[in-house]
Formats: sequence, C-alpha cells, structure tokens
Amino acid sequence: MTRHPDIRFAASFAARSARVAGVVLVTAVMVTAASFAQNVPVPKPAPKGRDGAQAGGGGPAVTGATQTPPNPIIPDPRRNVPSSIFQTFDDKQKAQAAKVSAYLSSLSTLAGNFVQVGPDGSKTQGDFYIQKPGKVRFEYDPPSPIDIIADGSSVVVRDRKLATQDVYPLSQTPLRFLLSDRIDLMKDTNVVNVTADDLFISVTIEEKQALVGTSRLLLMIGAKDGQLKQWTVTDPQGYDTTIAVYNLDAGKKLDPNMFKIDFTNYGPAPG
Repeated sequence: MTRHPDIRFAASFAARSARVAGVVLVTAVMVTAASFAQNVPVPKPAPKGRDGAQAGGGGPAVTGATQTPPNPIIPDPRRNVPSSIFQTFDDKQKAQAAKVSAYLSSLSTLAGNFVQVGPDGSKTQGDFYIQKPGKVRFEYDPPSPIDIIADGSSVVVRDRKLATQDVYPLSQTPLRFLLSDRIDLMKDTNVVNVTADDLFISVTIEEKQALVGTSRLLLMIGAKDGQLKQWTVTDPQGYDTTIAVYNLDAGKKLDPNMFKIDFTNYGPAPG
C-alpha cells in the first residue's frame, strides 16, 4: 500500500499513483495528473458546456435493448458554483436533491457499460458492477489493463499487465457517495450547487482534505427518467474525469466474488 506519512510526501504520493490516473475515476488523489509518470504535464481541455453537446447516455435501470455508447457531456463543475461555504437552497433545489438522494438510496445493485473521458480528453470504455453498500468493479476494455475494485472498505486500482495495484481507503474517495446504502445528500455531504434543466438534475458535492486539497463530485441524473447518467470528479488541481453510464440494469444478480481484492497475486505498485 502506498503511504503518505506527512504533507512533504503528498506530491510524490500523487505522482506515484498518477501512472494510472488517465483511467481512474474513483478518487481525486488518483486523478491528480494523468502524465506525471512520463514527467509531462496533463493538457487541460477547454471546458465544454451543454450547448452543442450530445446528451449523455443511460436509460431505464432495467434490462432492455442494447444502447450505443453515449458521448459524455464535459461540464465544468466549478461553473456557477457559489463561492461561499454557507450555501442556501430554495425549496425547488432541496426537492431536486431529495429526488437524487431517493434514487441513489433505492439502488442495491447496478450494472452496465461506461465511457470515461480523462483529463487529457482520452476516452476509454468498459463494464461496471455495483453492489451496495461499498462494492464496485470497473473493468476496462482492452488495450487498457486496468481494473478498479472496491470491497466495502478499500479501493484498488489494478494493472493486470504489470500485476501491481494501488490501495486506497474507500472512505477517502468520492466513490463512497455512490456506494452508500442510504444517503441524504443535503445532510450527509457538502452540497455546493443544485441545478436542473430539461435534460439533467445536477448536484455538486465538495470535499476538503488536509493533505490533498479540495475536490468535487458532480452527479447528473436524467430529468425525465430519474436514472444515473454520468458523474465528473474534479481533483484539487482542477483536472476532470467524467464517466457516462448506459445499458443500466438494476436487477442483475452479481457474483460476490467479483468484489474480492486479491492481495496475494498482485503486489504494491513500485514507488
């Protein structure tokens, strides 16, 4: 397991974990800088609004016709977010946040496909499986050798090709909000913005960690069908990783073994 005993080692910790950050979505630590392993900066694409962008995918959380991969919308989670730490929300915003909370709390399992857009604009795809509370598996399509697994307490980013993995506490990743058994976003998280239009209800959650900095998680739920469409993690450096989900199935029976973390055949990634 990678350790960071004090703030002096925070930068090197981020650099070590960043060799897989181009395909990582679960934590702001892992999305810090996609190309630090090559000692080059990550190009930050210009933020894209919803104008001219195709709506993200997703659909009813039931088995149905296979959908084609969506084009993820790349929002700017910092856009129109109030700067004050003391937020006030009107009744409409509270109702919208409550709708998102009720939907997330209603899920016990969820499976489907995803399209990920990294901080450098690169796209990867794969399959994901969620079993609440606390368990998830992301399997990336070849040529990516990456799997991401959470077993309820830890999250690992596994490189099958190198037979290595980085381990992180689930409690320190934004992923825990999606994996909570029951959640009230307004009470259990620091919501800094709630917006809605004809396409999406969007909730922005902010987190501040002493050693890492401030990160944000933007959840986007379909305004019409009330289903999860995508989320964006913004790391403390301002880099975004967006995941759009589709072909959702909330009734699929999942094998518990797929959420087990292998600590014997996969060693820690080299520092």
